[in-house]
Amino acid sequence: MLVDFNTLPKDSRVWIYQANRTFTDIELQEMQSKLNTFIENWTAHGSDLQAGYTIKYKRFIVLALNQNMNKATGCSIDASVHFIQELEKEYDVDLMDKMNVSYKQGDFIAYKTLTDFRQMAKDRAVSKNTIVFNNLVNNIAEFNEHWEVPASESWHARFIK
Repeated sequence: MLVDFNTLPKDSRVWIYQANRTFTDIELQEMQSKLNTFIENWTAHGSDLQAGYTIKYKRFIVLALNQNMNKATGCSIDASVHFIQELEKEYDVDLMDKMNVSYKQGDFIAYKTLTDFRQMAKDRAVSKNTIVFNNLVNNIAEFNEHWEVPASESWHARFIK
């Protein structure tokens, strides 16, 4: 069952998929339609899942699931991953590679491999104050408070001196 992302409980589980490029306006419209359809039909062992999504910066797809109503199962998680993989193929975009880093450079969202980000930290091209996206957050509360943070407050800190 599709609900507005902002109405979900703060302890709702989140999955964040970062794109290796910005989506076009047309792609965003198409993806929103596909996301609406997927979530409307998303179930766990035949039971509806109360879920929503948001797309941030034309680059991050954030799925959220109210697990107080029904919990995700292996099959329902597999279905969501399969859906994201279909988006990857259809739009020729990388959404599943967790070994990449997104961060802010002014108003621009940069996307680098972890190796490149590590080197940038070594070269001081990024600092502890660089705003990074911590895609490892687990729920909406963490997403709201700890997703977009200075590198010093994220797992990225291990690379910055």
